[in-house]
Amino acid sequence: MKSPTRKIKSSTIRKFEGSLFIAPWVLGFIIFMALPLAYSFYMSFHQVKILASGVQTNFRGLYYYKYILFENGNLLYNQLIPFLRQAILMLPIIVVFSLLVAIMLNQKFWGRTFFRAVFFLPVIFTTGQVVTEFISQGEGSLDFLSRYNLTALIVTYLPAAWAEPIVRVLDSFVLVLWYSGVQILIFLAGRQTIPPSVYEAARIDGANPWETFWKITLPAMMPFILLNLIYTTVDLFTFPGNPILTQVNTAEYGLSSALAWIYFVIIFIFLGLIYFMYSRVFRSMQAAKSR
Repeated sequence: MKSPTRKIKSSTIRKFEGSLFIAPWVLGFIIFMALPLAYSFYMSFHQVKILASGVQTNFRGLYYYKYILFENGNLLYNQLIPFLRQAILMLPIIVVFSLLVAIMLNQKFWGRTFFRAVFFLPVIFTTGQVVTEFISQGEGSLDFLSRYNLTALIVTYLPAAWAEPIVRVLDSFVLVLWYSGVQILIFLAGRQTIPPSVYEAARIDGANPWETFWKITLPAMMPFILLNLIYTTVDLFTFPGNPILTQVNTAEYGLSSALAWIYFVIIFIFLGLIYFMYSRVFRSMQAAKSR
């Protein structure tokens, strides 16, 4: 008598194949991301010493968190607040610049592929050390700032709280635009999702390019704007010249781990504020469109 055989459903086979494909990524994430993050969180509650016999940890509880937040303002607030002002200035500059360049690169003209490569190549070649060296040498600044002494005017007529971030942005303005390659690529891909027939219909109805941009291009690009806002925020908060990351890399292991986790929470809150503001703008645009 033959034993009954169980047939495996095709959906089960597909799920098993999918699990095999993602298994290397899951293992890599656990080994190289999850475990180091968990160990970093563990170290933030301990005083860590590197001895010849190994790593020695002494439990300190919330001491490092209290020290960073309430006792040593220079470690976090005196460097974080100016950097947040600088990020608020740089974020719209990068996103708007990337959007405009992507729209121009989407036009049909001779050498379009070459210019697309020109805007993306700095992302490949400008590593963190290269950017840091350029900034230290003042290579990213605009020449007309020193030529017309605009830096002195900014410092004189603007409040000190905003004058310093604005000067820092202008001093590295060219390098900031160099970091727009990925954003331009995302916007370019988003622009190509809009069917050409929509623009043809708008031209037939008598819409000019300015009206086409506000009525068709910008609403269709809103999801990609959110994506680039998130990407640019993370990119700015991990920028090589970031003073907080310098503190994280130079402080004692337990102190630097606590500072890194506080910094992560601040980034998360900043991203939440961006999403909240974006959702309000998006809903208002949808309401205006439906009228």
